[in-house]
Amino acid sequence: MNKKIEFALHLMAWVIIFLTPMMMSGRAGDFNITRYLFFSVAQTTLVIVFYVNYFVLVPKYYFGGKRSLFFVYNVAIILTLSFAIQLWITHCMSFFGIAHGNPPKTHDRPSSLVFIVKDVINLVMSAVMSTAICLGKQLHKAEDERKEAEQAKTVAELKNLRAQINPHFLLNTLNNIYALTAIDASRAQKAIDELSRILRHVLYDNERPFISLTDEVKFLDDYVSLMRIRLAKNVRVSFTTDIAPNSQANIAPMIFISLVENAFKHGVSTTEPSFILIHIEADNKHIACTIRNSNYPKPKSDNSGHGIGLRQVKRRLELIYPGKYEWKRETTNNEYLSTIIIHDTKLCNN
Repeated sequence: MNKKIEFALHLMAWVIIFLTPMMMSGRAGDFNITRYLFFSVAQTTLVIVFYVNYFVLVPKYYFGGKRSLFFVYNVAIILTLSFAIQLWITHCMSFFGIAHGNPPKTHDRPSSLVFIVKDVINLVMSAVMSTAICLGKQLHKAEDERKEAEQAKTVAELKNLRAQINPHFLLNTLNNIYALTAIDASRAQKAIDELSRILRHVLYDNERPFISLTDEVKFLDDYVSLMRIRLAKNVRVSFTTDIAPNSQANIAPMIFISLVENAFKHGVSTTEPSFILIHIEADNKHIACTIRNSNYPKPKSDNSGHGIGLRQVKRRLELIYPGKYEWKRETTNNEYLSTIIIHDTKLCNN
């Protein structure tokens, strides 16, 4: 399609150039097609210089690092064609009987020189235009290649982050189930059933760049249900949503799971009253996930996790939603609040 558009633009430009003398001719009916064709040699030389540069000189010599040869060949071609045009025009004028009498020799050379200089300038402009278009195409191609390389790098980095999410997520979940087997076998079986649904989401939906927000919310709800099984009675957990039933909002899969994991990891005490409040809302302008939990930070000597999950969340947000998200975090009165707001109306197809 690009080649067709390029061909059409070239054709249009040359048609205009060749028709200009016709449009500038008088209205007295003195136009002669044979005479026009004879004198159109000047426009033809513009085509020659343009495409010799476009297809040969610029790609082979200018881009090939042989700039001196590029300029030498252009000078030779332009001067040769300029003198050829002058000889041809002189012949045409004689053929059509335009030149009357024999002007003094003193006026011959200056007149011919002026026309030669004019033709040289026109041909130089044709060569410059051809070179400029080639340079523009080269820059555009280089920019496209840079964007493709950057996009490929981003895709590779996202795949790497997803590959890290799965084992990190599974490790925490399996540790929870392992602890549960020693307490209550039936509850452990229920936990395994919950985990199987979660794994289907992790293994299949996580491979897609975006999924429906309702599917992601269902996944998070399954995860919270799984975590509730092992919690003591002193922990209050709330998972609420404010999403229209017919919402078509999409979101990057598992973008919030690390925040939820972090809430259960640092927001639960075995002896003190604890709470985890999760709320997700969405409209046609934004998607927001707010998590508020009691804060029981682990001692500095505990290096489990090393904050890998939160670093992944930040990196994924930067790659997927650059300049279109906010992440607010604060700790007050032994409470931790984390809010991610994604501003991207393209993800809503209502």
